[in-house]
Amino acid sequence: MPALSEIKREWWKEAIVYQIYPRSFQDSNGDGIGDIRGIINRLDYIASLGVDVIWLNPVYDSPNDDNGYDIADYRQIMTEFGDMNDFDELLAGMHARGLKLVMDLVVNHSSDEHYWFQQSRQSRDNPYRDYYHWWPAEKGTPPRRWSYFDKESNAWAYDAQTDAYYLHYFSEKQPDLNWENPKLRAEIYDMMHFWFRKGIDGFRMDVITFISKHDGYPEFEEKYQGQHMIDIYAQGPRLHEYLQEMHHEVLQHYDIMTVAEGPGTKPDNVMKLVDERRGELNMNYHFDHQGIGVGERYIINEDFQNLVEFKRVLTEWDEVFSEHGWNTIYLGNHDFPRMVTRWANDSPKWRATASKMLTTFLLSMRGTPYYYMGDEIGMSNIKFDRIDHYKDLMTINWHHLTQAEGGDLNEFIESHKITARDNARTPIQWDSSEHAGFTTGTPWLPVNPNYTMVNVAAQEQDSQSELNFFRKMASLRKQSMTLIYGDYQCLFADHEHAYVYTRTLDDEQLIVLLNFSEQSVALELPMAVKDSALINNYDHVDIDGKTVTLKPYQALILNTLA
Repeated sequence: MPALSEIKREWWKEAIVYQIYPRSFQDSNGDGIGDIRGIINRLDYIASLGVDVIWLNPVYDSPNDDNGYDIADYRQIMTEFGDMNDFDELLAGMHARGLKLVMDLVVNHSSDEHYWFQQSRQSRDNPYRDYYHWWPAEKGTPPRRWSYFDKESNAWAYDAQTDAYYLHYFSEKQPDLNWENPKLRAEIYDMMHFWFRKGIDGFRMDVITFISKHDGYPEFEEKYQGQHMIDIYAQGPRLHEYLQEMHHEVLQHYDIMTVAEGPGTKPDNVMKLVDERRGELNMNYHFDHQGIGVGERYIINEDFQNLVEFKRVLTEWDEVFSEHGWNTIYLGNHDFPRMVTRWANDSPKWRATASKMLTTFLLSMRGTPYYYMGDEIGMSNIKFDRIDHYKDLMTINWHHLTQAEGGDLNEFIESHKITARDNARTPIQWDSSEHAGFTTGTPWLPVNPNYTMVNVAAQEQDSQSELNFFRKMASLRKQSMTLIYGDYQCLFADHEHAYVYTRTLDDEQLIVLLNFSEQSVALELPMAVKDSALINNYDHVDIDGKTVTLKPYQALILNTLA
């Protein structure tokens, strides 16, 4: 394993990324929708967490079919969120506090209300026609393509004006951009320069692995039909050519970080994206662990908290980056449920303890941690029990499909209490006042009823709270190059309840012991350890020789003895 002196240090490797979903963070004007001014008003809180980078979900002008991921103008701010003056003040306020700002780059698709698409659909010979993917109707039915959000899962939509179909891997209102057109690529690169000149610090690139389409839109073989098309969508023939061009034209000119949202990335192909010798991107995040125990349409099975499989997946991914590239670690974001519900236990008895355990995990693994807003106070799923409570078009459309097929709607609703995206989108719980201090109006999505007990204000006053535990763990990570760069080795790989690993750098070795269950676990360690914990979410360490006994959902970080 390399010594610290041999490792190329980068600020984005040593950073803790904190994700803000602006619609649900803080409303400043009483319309029930979070906004940029609300984030500005909470900057001191954000800085107090000890995080380094803010990933801001889209704030661009958008009709909001997919909550801002359908962009109508890449250089304007959505009026619900404010204006460009607000954005400039936000960026300056973050930089003044030592925080970096990373924005979403959404360039696999635009909104159908974008000027480019409005022109593209006017006529077949319009100059913007080739900014999108069209299939003339006289050629017959287009080859099958699967859509995440379409009510019929069909990624081709018919447009009568030019008697043709356009491609949309997501909503009908999100037509896919045609990266094969060099004029389109030049427009995107110019837009990226626009934001970098403003001073932003990087991009999280939405479904960037999908931008290269297969020439001629061939029929895919049967193994890639339905949702499995995700894997071949990520294998477009010119993906890496485009990303290397993007790096050459834009990225190399700024001290920034880039991270791919990489559906379809696997341990055997991710290095093409992130090997620093290739000149593409810094990091990628995958979905392999998110798929454990979750089937099509996010229906869960008994494996959804299978810790042995979870360890196998994360260990396999860590091994990929042993010599080149850099990993990411995350448990939740705006597209996945609250981490304590999905990966541990959100019951009143265990929620706080389990949340601290997961925080320990996220901030002690090798790779840049991405931490979702609200998880620092242990927010949990709201668990809607009726489809008309949902706002997310993915859940709504999948429910429609299941109903049309005569499927089990009760199973669907029960599964989505665990897996639905809206669970992560409920407003931040700031205090115990009405609507949790998020808004003086009616929130766009209901606040979780547990806000009277789980909120920032209460936890600020409690030295043992999840919030203050997060700050303590963030501080430890900043002080420990071993937790950032140290070699990772998983122990007890087949243990069903404990996740144990060492982090080793130069002459220091730390051991992280995590109990993912509500029963005590005794572990006979292969080495002696110090009995004074660097991190402990209980007030006691039970060590007898080399045997450590972990209480339910206990998290420990200990020094090993040579």
